[in-house]
Amino acid sequence: MSKTTLVSLAESLGVSRQTVSNVINAPHRVKPETRMRVQHAIVESGYRPSAAARQLRTRRSMNFGIRMMPVVDGINGSILDRFLHALTEAAQEEGYRVTLFCADTDAGEIRQYEELLKVADLDGFVLTGTHHGDHRTAWLLEHGIPFAAFGRPWSSIEDPFGSLHPWVDVDGGAGTEQATRTLIEQGHTAVGFLGWPGGSGAGDDRRAGWARAMRAAKLPTDSLDIQADDGVPAGAQGAEQLASKGATAVVCASDSLALGALAKLRQLHPEQASPALIGFDDTPVAAAVGLSSVSQPTEDAARHIVAVLAHQLAGSSSPHGDEEPAPERHLLLPPTLIQRTPYSFSSST
Repeated sequence: MSKTTLVSLAESLGVSRQTVSNVINAPHRVKPETRMRVQHAIVESGYRPSAAARQLRTRRSMNFGIRMMPVVDGINGSILDRFLHALTEAAQEEGYRVTLFCADTDAGEIRQYEELLKVADLDGFVLTGTHHGDHRTAWLLEHGIPFAAFGRPWSSIEDPFGSLHPWVDVDGGAGTEQATRTLIEQGHTAVGFLGWPGGSGAGDDRRAGWARAMRAAKLPTDSLDIQADDGVPAGAQGAEQLASKGATAVVCASDSLALGALAKLRQLHPEQASPALIGFDDTPVAAAVGLSSVSQPTEDAARHIVAVLAHQLAGSSSPHGDEEPAPERHLLLPPTLIQRTPYSFSSST
């Protein structure tokens, strides 16, 4: 019995050799029904493509890198943990591997790019934590390195290359707008916002969503906007300031801030078992204490980033009837408000 080859497999299925190659090397580019038919035939025939030959042919290592961000308080870091897990799964399904590396600053990350491109021959990178004046995107574009970002380019002036590279982000402003509307619909007319200092792209976006909802309801925002560094202690201090200004409900830019605010509001108003409070990120800690929070579709974001990066790495090819359209290069995903009632841990007497 002769050995199954890529050519014989394509002929038996009545498809082109390029289609079989795409199913193996770039499955996202093939229509689902064709992809499933070819994959089934590969399994049935026992055909085993050589990974070494594929790397030699494509001149790719089938590996891309992503920086592990420093841990702040272990609460909001769980979002990137979920993202990384989903990214690794999606990459594996596409035939790629993920290389993790550490850097304390963006400049350090760029130095790691240079080192990894030399010693590990990585195919590209995934960026997280995009911000104003982000030099990483400019460096990668200047050197022609494929990459995709989890986060928008926040300024067309400081980052004029935003339209030139793929990115996926979550619409944080829509999330805080929905959270604020929900509290207003519950009867609150003084909804405070507890967020990060100005200049943070994601933080400013979340603050803008709160402000839109307040303006739409013709409610004042003066003195109800507190800016603080992220973390539980800052959340407690910010909640105390908002309470002194008459806020009866609070929307927070993160669950870390919300958890600090929850403890402080219970201390200030022990008669209120369930303070009107909504966080952001829907972390496991928020779920454990029954805290309402805005949930990010991190798994969807990770899968799309891998799809768009894999398509970029595969390069363009001539149109073929079996190929799927290219994935969207710029995708803004909607978040979801998860409503809960905070648990009361006080014992009855």
